Amino acid sequence: MLGFRGCSRYYSDFFKSAFQLECEAIRYVREIIGLSNVIVMLPFCRTIEECKKTIDIMREFGLERGINGLKIYLMCEIPTNVILADEFCKFVDGFSIGSNDLTQLCLGLDRDAGNLAFIGNETNQAVKILISMAIKSCKNNGVKIGICGQGPSDIPEFAEFLVNEGIDTISLVPDSIVKTAFNLDKLC
Repeated sequence: MLGFRGCSRYYSDFFKSAFQLECEAIRYVREIIGLSNVIVMLPFCRTIEECKKTIDIMREFGLERGINGLKIYLMCEIPTNVILADEFCKFVDGFSIGSNDLTQLCLGLDRDAGNLAFIGNETNQAVKILISMAIKSCKNNGVKIGICGQGPSDIPEFAEFLVNEGIDTISLVPDSIVKTAFNLDKLC
């Protein structure tokens, strides 16, 4: 969870050539196959400098934000992404809240720690404050924001909270789409 993962790999000498292959695959899908709606998502991006380095490496490998409509999104899964959201917004077109990781890192617990599971969900007030802050920053900066965690599928009140905060998109697991959409339709 806290080790060598996410954007830190992309600019490292150890992993850079593998990231080049990933970039070439994205270019192939967008430019040759023609799926130009494919968006790049930066995972576990710890700092603004790391964001800049990753975007520079992508450019070096032929992927540049705005060229041929390429959009870059940031996985908002670290408290730093929220605290510095206004700065991150300068480099990306959107955020996707990874609520499972954000919850774990906000509360300092592992989702697999069974005896702490009752503490670790998105309805915790501190987690909701972080999510609210991220949504507000994105809205103020004209950047799209969605959520891709499990919470909205499992907790109807959490999905309502997100809609009330003004989130742009919510991903749901297939078996909860009808139930959640019906509940959220009542808000509109």
